[in-house]
Amino acid sequence: MDVRRLILAVILPPASVTNKEVGTVMLTGLLTLLGWVPGVAFALFMINQERLAKA
Repeated sequence: MDVRRLILAVILPPASVTNKEVGTVMLTGLLTLLGWVPGVAFALFMINQERLAKA
């Protein structure tokens, strides 16, 4: 797992999912604007889903 992306997910969640589709980045940004915790949770979820898909 990429530690840099995990740290970025905690600091700035939309930046950690920039390799995804535009809708995912926008949803992460919206969740971050509504509250920092939902944005971080969704970013970590998306990073984990990507890791599971590679395995």
